Order: sequence, then C-alpha cells, then structure tokens
Amino acid sequence: MNKEKIKTILDRGIITNILPTEEEFIEILLKNKLRFYIGADATSDSLHLSHAKNYQLLEEFRQLGHEVIVLFGDFTARIGDPTDKSSTRAKLTKEEVKKNVSCWLEQIQPLLDFNDPVNPAKVEYNSEWLSLLNFEDILELASNFTVGQLLERDMFTKRMNEEKPIFMHEFMYPMMQGYDSVSMNVDVELCGTDQTFNALVGRKLQKIINNKDKFVVTVNLMENPKTGELMSKSRGTGIFLKFDSFNMFGALMAQPDEMIKVFLINNTRIKHTEIDKILTLHPRDAKLKMAFEVTKIMKGEDEALKAKERFINQFQKKVISENDMAIISLEEKEMSLFELLKSLVGVDTSSSEILRLIKQNSISIDNIKKSNKDEIIHINDLVVKVGKRKYFKVN
Repeated sequence: MNKEKIKTILDRGIITNILPTEEEFIEILLKNKLRFYIGADATSDSLHLSHAKNYQLLEEFRQLGHEVIVLFGDFTARIGDPTDKSSTRAKLTKEEVKKNVSCWLEQIQPLLDFNDPVNPAKVEYNSEWLSLLNFEDILELASNFTVGQLLERDMFTKRMNEEKPIFMHEFMYPMMQGYDSVSMNVDVELCGTDQTFNALVGRKLQKIINNKDKFVVTVNLMENPKTGELMSKSRGTGIFLKFDSFNMFGALMAQPDEMIKVFLINNTRIKHTEIDKILTLHPRDAKLKMAFEVTKIMKGEDEALKAKERFINQFQKKVISENDMAIISLEEKEMSLFELLKSLVGVDTSSSEILRLIKQNSISIDNIKKSNKDEIIHINDLVVKVGKRKYFKVN
C-alpha cells in the first residue's frame, strides 16, 4: 500500500527530479523513517500558491509516517539568496524577518498537521545554529569548496559577464543553506529547481560532516506554460496565502485559461482522470471548479462556498450587496477624484497605482466610469468601484 501511495505522490507532476536516483529514494522510503525538510527565507509577509504546493507535498510524506520539518530562514533572510538575481538583495532587519515568519506560520496552518499526537510537523529556525558559528567554524566550512565550484552558479557567471559585483556574503550563501542540512541532520531536502545548487552543497556537507547521504527532491516552480512567468514573493507577484477567501477566489478566476491545469495538479489532489474531465468543460466553468477546490484547501470549505457565491453574484449576475462594500464616512462634502481614492485605498495602494487605475478606466462611481483625476466629486451616498473587486459605500 505504501509503495502505491509513494508512486502516486511521485507521479503527480510536482516533483521534477530526485538525486541521486528515484529508485534508491523509493527503496529507502519503504524501509526507514526519514527526516524531510523544506526551507524558505522569510523575505516578505506572505507565501504564495507555489510555496503552498511544497507544504502540501511535505504533508503527504508526513502522512506516510516520515518526520517533516518546516524551516524558516530567519537568519539567511537577512542575507538574501542571490538565486536568479542580477543585483544584490536588500537586507532585512531582525524585526522585519520576525514579523514575516509570524505571518507565514499562520498561513501554512491549513496545509500541515502541527497537532498530530504521534507525528506532528515541526518548525525550526536557522538562526538557532547559524548565529552561533564563529569565524573558525566558517573557515572550516569554506575549506570544503573551491572558488570555481561556487562560481558554477548561473547567476554569478551572468553577473561577472555583465561586470556586476558579487559580494562575499552572497558567495557564502550556499554554504549557509547547506549547513542547515547538517544541523538538522536530515535525510531529504525538498526544494524548488532554483535551489538545486544550494541543496547539493548541503548534500556534500552532510556527507563530509555527518557521514550521511541526503536525497535532494526538486519540485516545479508553477510557471505559466505559455509565458514562463513565475510567482515571486520578493517581487510581489502571484496568488498569495495572505489573501482572504474572496480575493483568493477572484485572483484564481483572473488567471489565464492555461493555468487551470497547473493549479489543479499542484494545489489540489483531484485525480488526473477527473482533471481531464474538468478541462473538457467551458473554461469559465473549469476555472470556477479550480478556484473553488484551491480556495477550499487554503481557507476551508465554508469560506470557499461563500467566496464562490459572492463572486458569481458580483461578476456574473452583477448583484452587489452592502455586505460586499466597505462603508466609509468622510467629513468633506466634495473632493477631487484622486483625493477621494486616496481616502479610500491610500493605505494599501500607492499614488502611482491610483493614477494607473484612473488612467485605465478602472474607477466607477454609481456605475459611471471616471477617468479625470481632477474631477470634483460631491460626497453624497456614493458607490465607488475600484478595480475589479473593491467596492465602497461613501457618505
């Protein structure tokens, strides 16, 4: 039974490669209880759905009886992984990282069982060991690698060719991530394909220091099959776990048709045969099914049902209730369109973004499009629509 479950996991379409070999991995999975981990640097306040599928995968291995660890890179986040970066990452403070970690921990609660009485998912922080290393320890780690080996990273070669600087702290990042494997003494690291180099550094250090082999299981990055566009927490692009159920549902519905299959495979566990049936539906109906199933996993079935009903009423039936609107009271009797929007969304939206919305005809007041930022608006029980999903009742 376990072998069938393992094959189902491996054949889902999420895992892209297993090092050293899939055959060895399956063999040891059946014989031993292994220690898995996934690590991520807390460089923003929200994970996205491509991260979510990694934690869903980790939970599947936990349900097979293996030990699983969620590693928060609270130390490495302050350094910044240079992967796929043409310039140095901005450094974060301890306080910023701590806040991000708190948000992440809340966001992944629906995806992993941290309360299982026998085998709960565990949480670790790499500041607990990286902050303790002294200079002698760091030199000892560095002695295991040559400059040439570290320069094999594509982004370093690209920067050198473009005559852009590579700072020493970036150069040492793979060793820091690699040392995570040593400190936790893991058997398996799950990581995105962009982290393969770092994971293999950890495999080497694990063999040298703990005399233990480590499997590296790489997973896809959920790219758009037509454009190659990726979700990115550092760039702020993607469908984020911090979204409430309605905004997550709406963001999924706004995805291009080619992403329906991507989300169904990665963020649900609907069988492939059923996915094939869903994909024969009209794209609108297939997308409704996908958005509901993904939102249900991330936010719960009740929230997903409410989000679906609200979305259908608002965007297909064009029915807007006051429950869907933020009620705002303003002291001013009249304001320019731009000033009004700043009062409504200024906390969450920049001035340049507001101007872009106005320019793109994305603002309506009482169902009338508004495109002049200087137009004087008389404040008197208005319904203001901003973008596709934000409604305000203003008096």
